[in-house]
Amino acid sequence: MRLARFASKLRGAFLIFPFGLLWLPNCGSMGSTTASTSPPPASNLSFSQMAAEGVATLQSNWYNQQTGLWNTTGWWNAANALTVVIEYSRLAGSNQYLSAVGNTYALNSSGEFLDQYYDDEGWWALAWIAAYDWTGSTTYLNMAGQIFADMTNGWDATYGGGIWWNKTHTYKNAIANELFLSVAANLASRVTSSRQQSSDLTWAQQEWTWFAQSGMINSQNLINDGLTSSCQNNGETTWTYDQGVILGGLSALAADSGNTSLLTNAQTIALSAITNLTDSNGILHDPCEPSNCGADGIQFKGIFVRNLATLYAAAPQQKYSTFLATNAQSIWNNDQGPGYQFGLVWSGPFQNATTANAAIQTSAVDCLLAAAEVTPSK
Repeated sequence: MRLARFASKLRGAFLIFPFGLLWLPNCGSMGSTTASTSPPPASNLSFSQMAAEGVATLQSNWYNQQTGLWNTTGWWNAANALTVVIEYSRLAGSNQYLSAVGNTYALNSSGEFLDQYYDDEGWWALAWIAAYDWTGSTTYLNMAGQIFADMTNGWDATYGGGIWWNKTHTYKNAIANELFLSVAANLASRVTSSRQQSSDLTWAQQEWTWFAQSGMINSQNLINDGLTSSCQNNGETTWTYDQGVILGGLSALAADSGNTSLLTNAQTIALSAITNLTDSNGILHDPCEPSNCGADGIQFKGIFVRNLATLYAAAPQQKYSTFLATNAQSIWNNDQGPGYQFGLVWSGPFQNATTANAAIQTSAVDCLLAAAEVTPSK
């Protein structure tokens, strides 16, 4: 794992959004409310209401309107925080955080959300696809397309295909290639140009063909971190997010292509993760918990559950909804601190407020949102 990078610059007070001009005050959080300090009993709140409290805390505690990013966390984590804010807004039918999303875009779009890591770029592309789905603004979709165009430069014939993790070509790993698949497949269903649709779909299919044969999917039907220099599965950790992004990518590709066998592939990975990466109570864990996850591993579980909810929408299974509800309820009951802050270890207990940060909060809210998606009556 690498340390996440955080880069931001102060900008001016008037911002040009994809949907207009906004004046920003000099301090304070944007588009958020102050979170309460006394959690109501769990039985009195739906999962969507729990998520609302968690998002309000995310925005009021950590969102920085001068940078459009989240204090305490890094660049790629910020893309996931943005995705969570957008997904909450879409699910709740709320425009409360619309200005914050526009602010993040306006303050950071000059660099087109590109850096030296193709996986970072993939997270931002997916975030802007989500923003397009919510707002209908083609500015966001076009940015996702521009990011993906840069990602295609990472593909070459080394190891028979796939994209590199970084632009210095030191490693071909699972997450960068899963993100490449997911971005391509999701763009293919949204762009209006038939030529671009065909190109994006071809990239997605080419990626999956290579990935499925790469050896990164092991005998347990779990995905290891990447490949060795001799093009072998490196046997490194089966991180939860590696089991997650592939679920969203295959769900999108199945919808694009009509190939339902892709959903079977996704289900096999999902069920193995639920079996092998949980404790005896069905709560999801990464092996780095509770104190060795760095700035990256603290984000991983939320990514898994977000994509599991996507798979559920494409191919529902009761086991998925039960798993998501169980984990969400455990976060609320066992891993909640003051002011609706959530912790890293979803089985609890909440460690302490000094370890709370935006990435940990985002990951937990991802689970509350996923549970709300698949159990709308709760």
